[in-house]
Order: sequence, then structure tokens, then C-alpha cells
Amino acid sequence: MNPKNSTRKLLIEYYNKYSKMEIKDIFKFLYQSYFGCNHMVTSINDVIEKLNIELHGCQINEEDEIEILDGGYARVPLAYLHRGLSVETFAKIFFASAQKESEAKNRLETGLKEVKKLIKEGGLPYSLEVYEKELDKWKESGYCAISHSEAYHQNYHPSYRIISEKYFPFLELLIQIDKFLEKGNAIIAIDGGSASGKTTLGKTLEEIYDCSVFHMDDFFLRPEQRTSNRYAEIGGNVDRERFLEEVLVPLSQHKNINYSKFDCSTFKLSSREEVIPKKLVVVEGVYSMHPELAGFYDISVFLDISLSLQRERINKRNTPLVANKFFNEWLPLENRYFNEMQIKRNCDFIIDIDTFTKS
Repeated sequence: MNPKNSTRKLLIEYYNKYSKMEIKDIFKFLYQSYFGCNHMVTSINDVIEKLNIELHGCQINEEDEIEILDGGYARVPLAYLHRGLSVETFAKIFFASAQKESEAKNRLETGLKEVKKLIKEGGLPYSLEVYEKELDKWKESGYCAISHSEAYHQNYHPSYRIISEKYFPFLELLIQIDKFLEKGNAIIAIDGGSASGKTTLGKTLEEIYDCSVFHMDDFFLRPEQRTSNRYAEIGGNVDRERFLEEVLVPLSQHKNINYSKFDCSTFKLSSREEVIPKKLVVVEGVYSMHPELAGFYDISVFLDISLSLQRERINKRNTPLVANKFFNEWLPLENRYFNEMQIKRNCDFIIDIDTFTKS
């Protein structure tokens, strides 16, 4: 994707949607695109307090949807709070999205040049003279944080927060998690092809919810289990029996977990460790949705990735020798499991990773 064309397209779409906006609203759009929300954040508690005040005091359009900005951020409407996303979860992902962007100023100035070019071409109906005058004033301030114009407030009643793109694919999932946690505990399975982002999603959920996370990679087959008969089984490339016994059954009985992890360096099990399960438990990894395990989960997620993106990621993160083992051994086994056991179809959420991956 050509970043310049992306900026231009987004600016035109933005004006077409909000034709009564003023020049400072374009400045705000660009500021949020590249600086995100770092100027507004002090603490989680402060964010929660302000969200609650705004939620009960502003006009919220229930039909508002996410608006993609130009630099890895989006405006997520407070309407998501009415759809089931908790104030605490919204505050956490907003707070986590506030980070220092090292190239923000350069990207902002590139975007401002695109605005000037659009005005000259008639793509944006503003006076070039007025634009340059307003820009000079803003530049002198050091491109400080800027508010929407009064006209924008009166006509469009903005009510949103700026959220990082890493959370875009999972907002509906977070809503479902919050609904479960409001009533009690929840166990989630994250399945999907190698390199689809299962571990990353597990870490993201851990950051948001401080949950317990278990990895199917810790249940690789031990050497004595790696027989031709075992590999002939659909979904046989993991010790699901031990995972069931040591993790899922105790979880279902509300007991502490006492389990061993498979050590890939020694091909042996590590010493046992005890885990006190938290309110939310996440299980991530291929084979986590095997039919023998699937009934233990409250929510299931399948991360769908194209073969081309999968190969690109596997080659990038592994040596050629290990990558070849993926392509020739492990991927055929997991694909057989996905296809013959219809894993994707049996999951509550199917998230297309390619859709949210930058080209």
C-alpha cells in the first residue's frame, strides 16, 4: 500500500463524511493518526472516571462504528460500551494505546503537505491562505494537542477514544469476554494455523485481564509417544490426554492446576508447578479445540491466516532448517486436523488475520 495514497484517500473520505468540519478538525485527524492519544492519558483510574462521566453525559449514537485513522490508530466510539464492552476493558486498551511515537512529527508533516496539495487541487474546499495561516499558528505551538472545532461538536457530537490497531480485530471478542466475566469465570481456547498470532493474542488478553494462560506447546509429545500410529491420528501431534488430565479437568472442578511443561531442549518434562487459576483462563495453541477438549471452553477463537502470509511469517522467524520442518511435517498435520475435524466451523469467533495485516 502506498502510504501517500492511503492518506489522501482517508482525508477525502473524512471530509465527505464530515463536510461541516473546519481546518482544525483536519489537524486533529492527522494528530490522532500519528501521535495517537498520548496527550490525554494520566492513569487508568483517570481514564475510567472520565469515561463514566462522558458515558452518562454525552449524546451517543448507537450506530457509530470504528473510524480508521492514517497511522495505526482508530476512533472507537463509546457506543461499544453499550454493546457490552466494559468501561474497565475500554480504559485498559485506551491506556495501553498511549505510547510515544518516534516518527510522529515527520509523518504528521508529510500528512499536512498532502492536505495542502488537496486544497490546491480542489479536493478539499478550504482557502489555501487560511490553511497556511492556521498551520503556521499550530506549528509555532509545537503541534500541540488540538480539540475539535465548535462546528464539529455541534453537528457530529463526537464520543470516542483513540485505540491502537492491535486491538481492532478483537473488539467483538472482548465484548463477549466481558459479558462472561460479568457473570463469573470463563475459559477461552485460541486455535489456528502456525504463525497466525495465537501466542500474541494470548499475551494481549493477559495484558488486559491479568488472566492465566496455558500453551499447547508445553504439551508436545514426549519421545516415547512419537510413534507412527500416534502421528496417524488426526490431531495426534500433541499430548492432549495429559493436557486434559493436568489442566482442563482440574479447571472444570475449580481446583488448582499442577502440571509439567515439555522442555524442547531436553525432550523431557520439567518439574511440576502449581497455578491458581484466575477468573479468566486462556488456552492458546494448535489442537486446543480438539473434540476431546472443546467441551471445556466457554469461548473459542480461530485465527485464520492465508498460506502466503503464513509462509512469510514462518520464514521470517525461523532458520531454513526449522522452516522446512514446518512446511514438510507440522503444517500438513495441523491442516489435516483443521479440515477433517472442522475446527474453524466449530469456533465461536473466526478472525481473518490477513484483513488486519499491513501490506
